[in-house]
Amino acid sequence: MDAFSSSFISTLSPTTIIPQPILTPSSSNYISRLNISSVRIEDKPATQVKSTTTTPRSPSTPVSTTVPKRRAEPTVPTLIFNAFEDLINNFIDPPSKPSVDPKHVLSNNFAPVDELPPTECEVIQGSLPPCLDGAYIRNGPNPQYLPRGPYHLFDGDGMLHSIKISQGRAIFCSRYVNTHKYIAERDAGSSLLPNVFSGFNGLTASAARGALSAVRILAGQYNIADGIGLANTSLAFFGDRLYALGESDLPYAVRLTSNGDIETIGRHDFDGKLIMSMTAHPKTDPDTKETFAFRYGPVPPFLTYFRIDSDGKKQPDVPIFSMTRPSFLHDFAITNKYAIFGDIQIVMNPTEMIFGGGSPVGSDPNKVPRLGVIPRYAKDESEMRWFDVPGFNIIHAINAWDEDDGNTIVMVAPNILSVEHTLERMDLVHALVEKVRIDLKTGIVTRNPMSARNLDFGVINQAYVGKKNKYVYAAVGDPMPKISGAVKLDVSKGERQECIVATRLFGGACYGGEPIFVPKQPDNPEADEDDGYVVSYVHDEKSGESRFLVMDAKSPHLDIVAAVKLPRRVPYGFHGLFVRKNDLDKL
Repeated sequence: MDAFSSSFISTLSPTTIIPQPILTPSSSNYISRLNISSVRIEDKPATQVKSTTTTPRSPSTPVSTTVPKRRAEPTVPTLIFNAFEDLINNFIDPPSKPSVDPKHVLSNNFAPVDELPPTECEVIQGSLPPCLDGAYIRNGPNPQYLPRGPYHLFDGDGMLHSIKISQGRAIFCSRYVNTHKYIAERDAGSSLLPNVFSGFNGLTASAARGALSAVRILAGQYNIADGIGLANTSLAFFGDRLYALGESDLPYAVRLTSNGDIETIGRHDFDGKLIMSMTAHPKTDPDTKETFAFRYGPVPPFLTYFRIDSDGKKQPDVPIFSMTRPSFLHDFAITNKYAIFGDIQIVMNPTEMIFGGGSPVGSDPNKVPRLGVIPRYAKDESEMRWFDVPGFNIIHAINAWDEDDGNTIVMVAPNILSVEHTLERMDLVHALVEKVRIDLKTGIVTRNPMSARNLDFGVINQAYVGKKNKYVYAAVGDPMPKISGAVKLDVSKGERQECIVATRLFGGACYGGEPIFVPKQPDNPEADEDDGYVVSYVHDEKSGESRFLVMDAKSPHLDIVAAVKLPRRVPYGFHGLFVRKNDLDKL
């Protein structure tokens, strides 16, 4: 989740840009020097055989001849720059906190993996339902180089893990998103840019890393005008394009080939109409096919709202100047009439970061959270209204809809408790899913908790985006960022009622990720909202194996109807989606 980096660094002078510590895989003692005992990077398959017959392939057999370009050996200037960086990491700003210590952050299944070409998988339980004709793809951080200095979970390069399903067969593939940053650093044989969430830690460290970064840029090693984003947060399909997203940069268009490989098409600016960045959580209206989005940053306007029409054409920006200070705006919600934004206690604090030490994002306990409501087709912010909602801090929004002829807005979202721990101690954060009702006539906001459990990464049947829905599928924190299971909530239940109606715990040392709902009959408007399946990658930390699970969304225990053994482990990550075959064909 590479939030803030592009917009923030663009405001800094060359002497305040911060590089990332790096060791190249060619260094004979680089693992021992790192002292990250729990980190391992899997090797590529020794051979990648292209099939020339119709004989069925055995599981775990690569089906592509595509070989990713090997990382280059660092040049002499790069080795010199890295030596200075070692001094900074060892003597000025060593990774002292667990939240930025790579030995802690990259332990167990958070450790990075290498790319894997398309590889056939074995269905080890049940059978894959016919409606899963397409691909499940999940994004997440996977650092190209193991860090020697401070590293935060959000700082990793984006890697897509895809399982393409057709006629009951499954092909798995893992590829980096070929961002400008990834390619430049791969070709240089070294990291060239700072870790935004972990590289800023006090005035001395910031000045030292900034000076070194300025030298790298002046030496022509990197052109920041081409973007610095990681594209490691989520994916979205709209306008007949598939995008890998990270909110510090423009979207990167990607595609799946017929054999299941993943290709990066390139950075997309919508004919030059999108500048700087875009949210990693755009919302697409299932009826109009319009996509609504925003960007945010550390300089006014701190929030800019816009939409993309059904043909993929970006419409004019709507700057929101009534947001008076930079805030962490990771997600938002839409209804048939409105867009809803959260102005929360998690704020961007570059001054405190440089002079006080710490992350570019922090918390302000004195700030009163509020919700902003604007007509979704607004041409300016004249109709923007803000409502104070003390104690309500949302990072993810699940859904929202209109009631009472548009005079009331209902939103379902997790409320982040202990917000001060969001970046440094995610294990202490509890997310409480709430239903919030905004009476636009009286201005009264009421809230009702849906469950006492620690739940986040909530998703719905995408046919109900912006409409009143009944069911939510959410991940169980054990604690966050680990996911011990998935639950189904009935948000139509009355106040003070437990809304969980189905639970699937993965058991033992097994952990998963965001659950994704896939409808059985996506083109049938009469189908039940919950008639479908919930899918996710799940990893067993004892055996070291990962699986793709398919669960029956209607069953009271989210019964497993199919399990696919993956050819190698899938690191824990962030957000994903399921893309149907007819949409994949459009790519």
